[in-house]
Amino acid sequence: MDLQEARERVAYLRRTIRYHNERYYQFDAPEITDAEYDLLMAELDTLEKEYPSLLSPDSPTQRVGVEPLEKFSAVRHLTPMLSLGNAFSDEEMIQFSDRIRRLRGLDEAISFIVEPKLDGLAVNLIYERGMLVQAATRGDGETGEDVTQNIKTIRSLPLSIPVLQGAPVPDVIEIRGEVCIGIEAFRKLNARRMEEGEPPFANPRNAAAGSLRQLDPRITARRPLIIYLYAVGYQGGLAFGSQDEALKQLSRWGFPVNPYIEKAGDISACIDYYHRMMEMRETLPYEIDGIVVKVDSFEIQSQLGFVSRSPRWAIACKFPSRQETTLIEDIVVQVGRTGVLTPVAILKPVSVGGVMVGRATLHNLNEIVKKDILIGDTVVVQRAGDVIPEVVSVRKENRTGREKPFVMPSRCPECGSEVVQLEGEVAHRCIGLACPSQIKERIKHFASRNGMDIEGLGDKLVSQMVDKGIIKDPADLFHLKREDFLLLDRFGEKSTDNLVSAIEKSKTTPLDRFIYALGIRHVGEHASRLLARTFKSLEAIEKAEESDLIRIRDIGPEAAGSIVRFFREPQNLHVLSKLKSAGFVPRDASGQSSSPISGKSFVFTGSLKKMVREEAKRLVLSKGGLVHSSISPKTDFVVAGEAAGSKLERAMTYHLTILTEEEFLAMIGGIP
Repeated sequence: MDLQEARERVAYLRRTIRYHNERYYQFDAPEITDAEYDLLMAELDTLEKEYPSLLSPDSPTQRVGVEPLEKFSAVRHLTPMLSLGNAFSDEEMIQFSDRIRRLRGLDEAISFIVEPKLDGLAVNLIYERGMLVQAATRGDGETGEDVTQNIKTIRSLPLSIPVLQGAPVPDVIEIRGEVCIGIEAFRKLNARRMEEGEPPFANPRNAAAGSLRQLDPRITARRPLIIYLYAVGYQGGLAFGSQDEALKQLSRWGFPVNPYIEKAGDISACIDYYHRMMEMRETLPYEIDGIVVKVDSFEIQSQLGFVSRSPRWAIACKFPSRQETTLIEDIVVQVGRTGVLTPVAILKPVSVGGVMVGRATLHNLNEIVKKDILIGDTVVVQRAGDVIPEVVSVRKENRTGREKPFVMPSRCPECGSEVVQLEGEVAHRCIGLACPSQIKERIKHFASRNGMDIEGLGDKLVSQMVDKGIIKDPADLFHLKREDFLLLDRFGEKSTDNLVSAIEKSKTTPLDRFIYALGIRHVGEHASRLLARTFKSLEAIEKAEESDLIRIRDIGPEAAGSIVRFFREPQNLHVLSKLKSAGFVPRDASGQSSSPISGKSFVFTGSLKKMVREEAKRLVLSKGGLVHSSISPKTDFVVAGEAAGSKLERAMTYHLTILTEEEFLAMIGGIP
């Protein structure tokens, strides 16, 4: 492919990816699978690397990839982002309209724009000559925080303004919007956080704000943020006559504009819209807490001006809060897929915002203690973000003396294994290898590529084998008979042969990968390699004390305690015994001590030409070296590729040994 062909293909891929982003994020109507989308992105990324001259800042590949920030810088808005006054009733909305008419000296009705009031984080975007150059939070209305790199991770947001007939691209334009998280995405995000022992977000707004204000854009990119644009500020070279006109132009440019925004001929139409949206809020895919009413005409807006820090021409009309009082009849414990125990309040059923609520998560023991919740308490309940039922507070004045404190069980209610709370965590966890609530995830992790690497044993097959009762713990994989496989759907002789062979092959998995496969809390790939290198055998690790473990560099007290508890749990020892009886002998792969980089630590920064960074990291690890993500004075080597960032500067400050890609390859003996 020559340069011209590549240019045409790149242009096609960018158009196609942007189209599918729009279908997925704006219209919730995807036309291709995630796998097909990933192939398009991969091809585009490959072509841009092969032909660097074709790379542009608005390419879909440029949404993520910068180094984490030290802190956010302050940004002054070109025009102020004013806060809105509030209305809480039809009467107050009528009073708002009457004030406008008095100030204008008009008797006739004024047209308005009405829109859902999204419960998110307001942002201000600046496009110069059609390119997104800056994004900032609202802040105090005059000055916000620069979140440009994080905003770029939101795939529904165009990174450039297209040239359209009859619509010149402005030299400079401010576009205002609201960043939020959808209800279903919020549920999944919180579920994942609780499973990982992290505190859940209180509501979608907090989740959106916390995600957008991450110093590392790669974290933001993993959060399901969406954005809707609702206004323009500074308009360099443009002169929109109304809010309606501006929104229609934003939509033509490809910006996501909320489809429920309407034009209202008078305040009565606004009030009707308010009640319609209050009825619809339960069915919307995102959280709203009211509506916003704005005078449509920009000329009238300018004439009305503002008072204090609020415009006279706009108002937020808030919905009533939704809280109810009920009784906690009991507190039970649920065990999640990663072993986290979550206390759940069993409530006397009560209708909250039209939804019958009988259970409410209490998140963790710390939350119960902080709110002073007892079994039998009268409590105020709301749907957090109008989504997830939660206990807001306790009506202590209603206590009778018959209330009982909740006690977190010391043994897992599902499998009887020990429940632990590791230092620095709020979560309590079951550490059992064969716990029914977490067995699927345990086995999936056990068989994964970085673990036992059992080819052909994917997530769906694991789920099917557990559901059919064929396996109940990881060791059962090595005790299966051929007839067991024939019980599986669409599993024939050839599939059976392949999987039997893969399981048999895994019996000689290196010790470090076997340790990682066990899924011990706080023991990742790096710690697993350290354990294998130090103790040489599984038996030696089983006998190790915390004092032995802490002496190993990079093994802290939390990991040491977690390792000891894991190998003291009877259920885990039973599973390990079953593995040994099946002929499983993890081999010691620490024979890399003769390697010139054995025990040496590496940090990679910038992009490499002859391999991707992940390949380089794996190569280091295979030769007994260590890979770290951050620079420290103890780092042995820093490999600097193209466009190396702040890590290179830090390495020079510490006077560390800096290698080019060529020097690195020479040190390790080249690419295998």
